[in-house]
Amino acid sequence: MSNITIYHNPNCGTSRNVLALIRNSGEEPTVIEYLKTPPTRETLVKLLADVGLSAREVLREKGTPYAELGLANPKWTDDQLLDAIGQHPILMNRPIVVTPLGTKLCRPSETVLDILPNPQRGAFNKEDGEAVVDAKGQRV
Repeated sequence: MSNITIYHNPNCGTSRNVLALIRNSGEEPTVIEYLKTPPTRETLVKLLADVGLSAREVLREKGTPYAELGLANPKWTDDQLLDAIGQHPILMNRPIVVTPLGTKLCRPSETVLDILPNPQRGAFNKEDGEAVVDAKGQRV
């Protein structure tokens, strides 16, 4: 079993790039498709604490019910925002990666390199062709 977990949305390019970077380091992470298997409130609270972000800071606006729920309004408490994420997991920005070196919301995708225990095993380009890692496994 892997010591790396990714809260993943396969429909998200950033999330797919992060998963590919993890695999490029020789690891096969535990993949949690959080839209199918949302984290419990307790898990979400721990993830946010480990990442060092508030519920508001992890909210995703694009492609979510953020606007129609009026979540931009500062009246919402963190508890209320956690409730909203619990009801609509798509509101959680992604991907969140947990490794022995830390927990991080990996946007942009190459920020995952900061918390991967193993180096990259070769060159890596994002889906859009942007080079992230060179043939020697070094960050570009």
